[in-house]
Amino acid sequence: MFNNKMKIYILTIPALIVLCIFFIYPIALSVKMSFTDFTGVGIANNIGFDNYERIFSRQRYFDAILTTLKFSMIVVVVQNLLGLFFASMLHRLPAIRNFSRAALFTPAMMSFVIVGYVWQFIYSPYNGGLNALLGSIGLESFQRAWLGDPSTALFAITAAHIWMFAGYSCAIYLAGYANIPDDIQEAARLDGAKSWDRFRYMELPLLAPTITINVILATIGTLKTFELPFIMTQGGPAGATRTLSLEIMNNLFGSYKFGFASSLSIVMLIVMIMVVFFMNRFLRKREEQA
Repeated sequence: MFNNKMKIYILTIPALIVLCIFFIYPIALSVKMSFTDFTGVGIANNIGFDNYERIFSRQRYFDAILTTLKFSMIVVVVQNLLGLFFASMLHRLPAIRNFSRAALFTPAMMSFVIVGYVWQFIYSPYNGGLNALLGSIGLESFQRAWLGDPSTALFAITAAHIWMFAGYSCAIYLAGYANIPDDIQEAARLDGAKSWDRFRYMELPLLAPTITINVILATIGTLKTFELPFIMTQGGPAGATRTLSLEIMNNLFGSYKFGFASSLSIVMLIVMIMVVFFMNRFLRKREEQA
């Protein structure tokens, strides 16, 4: 028994080394740098908590955190609802399941750059597809500069993100459906349970672990979102789509404030840990009750 335990510990050493080099060390370096005024070159002077005082004393960074949380909440809810809906439909339509699953998953394999520019063209106020569609069906009053209006810009980006990853969520839910025993489903059919009743009282409780996985993955992915806001609006208009990740990148590569960008990164890491911790705790309790 002792030798087996030693072998297990020895086999984990390579993984621990990789974890320390690519995860723990960069975080420790960021924490250290967050207390300096390092600009990428020269000497890094220790300035204490000045960077953190600047973050928590300016409304700009509170707004960035709120924008990030708002973006994440919308995407996680809508993306998972759509993914669950498509998975439920495809589970009942095995003839088209494989083709549809591949079609829905395709956007998730595309580059953020391509998706960003495509949707930027769709939202174009002059020759964009969305305004052209609204005009063709007599809804000219709804036409607008979708990415140029602070009231719609964030929702426009969330729509692009949801379009990109709804199929990814659907694929995970289909994997969860595959783990539901066939005899349980057949027994429900023989008992005369309708499709909605089977979904509500049988499938949804059995999909609880899959829902937890999907929600956590979507939350982590959206809290650190950077690409689509940067490509489509660069944080505008009037900061309506300025996320915390975008603030970090602008300070890091735009202003070369490595120390301040590191402090923003630590704040983002703490926010992510807190959100994911409480969300995971809530979802795990839901699994036990299901």
